[in-house]
Amino acid sequence: MKSSKEIIEIAKKVINQEAAAIAQLSTLVDEQFSDAVYAVYQASGRLIITGIGKSANIANKIVATLNSTGQPAMFMHAADAIHGDLGMVQADDTVMCISKSGNTPEIKVLVPLIKNLGNKLIGMTSNKESFLAQNSDFVFHAYAEKEACPNNLAPTTSTTAQLVLGDALAVALLELRKFTSNDFAKYHPGGSLGKKLYLRVEDLVHSEKPQVNPSSPLSDVIIEISTKRLGTTVVLDQNVIVGLITDGDLRRMLQNGTDLSGVLAKDIMSVNPKSVQKETLAAEALGLMEVNNITQLIVTDKESYVGIIHLHDILKEGIL
Repeated sequence: MKSSKEIIEIAKKVINQEAAAIAQLSTLVDEQFSDAVYAVYQASGRLIITGIGKSANIANKIVATLNSTGQPAMFMHAADAIHGDLGMVQADDTVMCISKSGNTPEIKVLVPLIKNLGNKLIGMTSNKESFLAQNSDFVFHAYAEKEACPNNLAPTTSTTAQLVLGDALAVALLELRKFTSNDFAKYHPGGSLGKKLYLRVEDLVHSEKPQVNPSSPLSDVIIEISTKRLGTTVVLDQNVIVGLITDGDLRRMLQNGTDLSGVLAKDIMSVNPKSVQKETLAAEALGLMEVNNITQLIVTDKESYVGIIHLHDILKEGIL
């Protein structure tokens, strides 16, 4: 049985070997890559990506990345393609075929069929002399000298190279399209990632608007904080925000032994309280809370008081 130290060394060896292969991969990117990117960018159809075995798994991942960044893409299994699924390829589509050897039986059957349809074909292969490379309009040279597998059999380094070239394709297309974080949000509305990109403070602000005026007695301040149950109240002077009082301010006052008789809101409020506009992203509001070590912010619409947003409201939405 391998020792813990030996297992760690195995992991390091695999990582270093694959890292070296990827570093070499950057030297193989040429004008065929840029020509292929432009072909996909200018095509009115989708990018159909096909492969078999582990290459098919990589093709699925690349498809997911492309779709999430604004490039319509679809996966077609190479074996299924020659048994009817080829019908999903439309006239304006571009096809990318992924195969390490570029010489598998399925590829040799499928490639001529795609060429007969008249679609542009991108071949991604480790072998530039392969059937796939020789019959493609553009070749992505996903070269892998040796697999990380000690038997040089299990697809490891080769699939990593394919994955990286797929990411390079996706990012190149993304930048050509000037794809922004707002565009990204349209395709990721669910989960914490989507919420970070589109959820705004106004979506979370409480309808309760705790407020007192500067001359309000301490008893009114306590009642307002207690009844609105937000742990704070805003101090308004003729509808202008002049301060904020939190339950922490009250606790500190009691701990200091302050004489409570005659205490008014203006005596204990914090002036220049932190606030955000209602259209601010909730993730930005969270960042402001973290920087200032506070748990709530005043929400405004220009200068008007809208309400309070609390740290817990943001965390409850899964935004971290």
